Amino acid sequence: MTTQSIHIHGMNDETNTASATRFLVPLGRLLFVLIFLESVPMHFSSAGANYAAAQGVPFASVLVPLSGLLALVGGLSVLLGVYARWGALLLAIFLVPVTFAMHRFWMIADPAQAMLQRIMFMKNITMLGGTFLLMHFGAGPISVDQTRARV
Repeated sequence: MTTQSIHIHGMNDETNTASATRFLVPLGRLLFVLIFLESVPMHFSSAGANYAAAQGVPFASVLVPLSGLLALVGGLSVLLGVYARWGALLLAIFLVPVTFAMHRFWMIADPAQAMLQRIMFMKNITMLGGTFLLMHFGAGPISVDQTRARV
């Protein structure tokens, strides 16, 4: 009798834990995409294009708004879990050129500025890793993709 009640108790704990932790995935998606979505308005400003042009980005007046579209569509896709794997791919397509064009720490002589750009570079590489995880695992619980998969 005691063994059975412990076993049942353990199952309840597992069920409660699974139920509680399923909210961590959508929270993680939200926290992950905040940086992309927050940056979108800057991509459609002359200041954003001018900054990118000063960093040597060619055709900045075209490429910066295009990168803003990638960040917006990819970010919303991952956030809502609507074709999240494709949204993560869009964010990866955004991150690769932005990382190597805007955070070239190896070309900066000032040690403080080089360190700042190195940190930004590594942040972007880390986020690129997050996009790879999303491309593999998908949106997870509490997403349109999961609801669509059940139908």
